Amino acid sequence: MIFHRIDKENWARKPYFEHYFNLKCTFSVTANIDITALIEQIQHKGMKFYPTFIYMVSKTINAHPAFRTCFNDEGVLGYWEQMIPSYTIFHPDDKSFSSIWTEFSEEFHIFYRYVREDMKHYADMKGLFTKEKVPPNSFPISCLPWVSFNGFNLNIHNGGDYLLPIVTGGRYVKEENKTLLPISIQVHHAVCDGYHASLFIQEMQQLADDCHKWLS
Repeated sequence: MIFHRIDKENWARKPYFEHYFNLKCTFSVTANIDITALIEQIQHKGMKFYPTFIYMVSKTINAHPAFRTCFNDEGVLGYWEQMIPSYTIFHPDDKSFSSIWTEFSEEFHIFYRYVREDMKHYADMKGLFTKEKVPPNSFPISCLPWVSFNGFNLNIHNGGDYLLPIVTGGRYVKEENKTLLPISIQVHHAVCDGYHASLFIQEMQQLADDCHKWLS
């Protein structure tokens, strides 16, 4: 895992970073994406939606340094060469959840297989973090398949130095002839603006529209 240090003194974003970091300013954007074609494709192929969703989120996050910018374990500001998804799995028997992670691959079918293997292996292991040695270059993904929300927000009181995005998906619903998926992305304004959050939503929609290309 490669961590690129940011020379803050020569960084064009420095004044924005310092302003919003001092304010501890975070924000979230929630939007529906049209996954009509995507659902049809994965159902036809007998595939699962959640691993597919995790791939789409991870691919979009990895496409932009703004989403990979954070402090490393030594408190140095920079960005990771690649991010790894840390995602939640649900335990139906006691209604608890665990967070596990999977190495990312740009190749969808490879990543999909890895996620399915991890989900199966850790399905009956209870605890918050059941897959040990969580990589420092991981970011959180969660899912609320029970509700189709219009907004979602997490409040993290850790001094305001958590800079990575937090992505949450909801229950997809049918409206007229479309299947819509609510997605929320929460970011720190020190490293991301409304433009970046909007770009995330737009590129998730583009992946859904072009699913026949990367699912084949």
